[in-house]
Amino acid sequence: MGGFFGVVSVGDCVSDLYFGIDYHSHLGTRRGGIAVAREDGGIDRRIHDISNSQFRSKFDDEIGGFSGRCGIGVISDTEDQPLIITSQLGTFAICTVGKINNIEEIVDLAFASGCSHLSESGDGEPNPTEVTAMLISRGNTVAAGIEYAQKVIDGSCSLLILRGDRIFAARDRYGRTPVIIGRKEGAYAVTMETTAFPNLDYETVRELGPGEIVEITADGVRQLRAPGRTCKICSFYWVYYGYPSSCYEGVNTESARYRNGASMAKRDAAILGEIDSICGIPDSGVAHAVGYSNAAGKPYQRAFVKYTPTWPRSFMPQNQKIREKIARMKLVPVDEQIRGKRLLFCDDSIVRGTQLRDTVGRLYRRGAKEVHMRSACPPLVFGCRFLNFSRSRSELDLAARRAIWRLENGKVTDEVLREYLVYGSPRYERMVEEIRKELNLTTLKFQKLESLIEAIGVPPDRVCTYCWNGRDVESEAPEFE
Repeated sequence: MGGFFGVVSVGDCVSDLYFGIDYHSHLGTRRGGIAVAREDGGIDRRIHDISNSQFRSKFDDEIGGFSGRCGIGVISDTEDQPLIITSQLGTFAICTVGKINNIEEIVDLAFASGCSHLSESGDGEPNPTEVTAMLISRGNTVAAGIEYAQKVIDGSCSLLILRGDRIFAARDRYGRTPVIIGRKEGAYAVTMETTAFPNLDYETVRELGPGEIVEITADGVRQLRAPGRTCKICSFYWVYYGYPSSCYEGVNTESARYRNGASMAKRDAAILGEIDSICGIPDSGVAHAVGYSNAAGKPYQRAFVKYTPTWPRSFMPQNQKIREKIARMKLVPVDEQIRGKRLLFCDDSIVRGTQLRDTVGRLYRRGAKEVHMRSACPPLVFGCRFLNFSRSRSELDLAARRAIWRLENGKVTDEVLREYLVYGSPRYERMVEEIRKELNLTTLKFQKLESLIEAIGVPPDRVCTYCWNGRDVESEAPEFE
């Protein structure tokens, strides 16, 4: 995933920039970077590996060496950035968030047209931010270049460009990620998380529309390209990614999760009399569980507490064994809330299922009588094509897709797959039961897609639901009804 933040100010911007970037740390734990325009026209930049330590710990000793009125920064789960680029558009710094599915094709065409070389990311692949900068540099203006890049890229790309005393901000073509403008006296900021605004005294001005491009100076915000009509913001912002205090499309994340949990509880009346307490898998399952508990009239108890001082988020490390180790270490069981109890857990989602299977096993070994699980979203059947969510080599890494593959003995046609997507259908119920058995749960239910969208409160045609139903405006996969 990833997130960025930028500031343009009449005074020094570095303090706001530093803390604004840090407020995006929940979106990535691989690289952190900052770039600040100096008064002499140059750009100071630092990039650090933050996979084993927090953003602030790497920049605390260096931030005092920055000075300037305009800067951008990024928390990334992929390559080094911001990059500093020199091209026909001048020298600029750029950071991006998104995913380029056709990056090899773009690179091949670039080499065929005379491009001599591109640097690689740490994964041995072309650096997507550099590839984006190459596309932008083909335009006669920054705005024209961004618009060209948005048309060429298959996937998504939101970005910030720092050039001189201004920032160019662009939301990706279909609005997969949020880009939000804030203002306070003497300064403007641009963020992906409104969480960054309150403690820095910014007030939200507005959100950019899909494909919109703006130029931000200390004097104001100027639109360079009007937004498109089609918006497909990732619904996982409200399920998992988004920080509880943030708002997207005018909808607060925490409140949406409360509504979602309450919605799940309404369909569980038959079982609630047999449950002792409601629990949440920390951190992103907690708000769903609180909403569920309030609606169900059952106490919310913490069977696990997260040891937050040292352990990073578990989904970021590339090595699966490391992910599983971190997942185990960060969750500390509370035996008094587990032994002899019939527990109902809410979690944001079930992706691979490996960590959850281990968690359930730990609960039973500590004396839990029953472990019921409620997923705050539908089964994930398709790997994300747009934001690097659930980055897997194969869709069979997904628990739901593995279950379907086993039930169909490896022969899964589009027609058969379509039946598994219908909530409550015989094949859907068999898939859920197969996942339940794999995870050794007493009962398992997934949220209904229509109920999730209703809880979010954004019109269905403005959110992306590709990972659940395979439908999207750019999708090359069959559009399942």
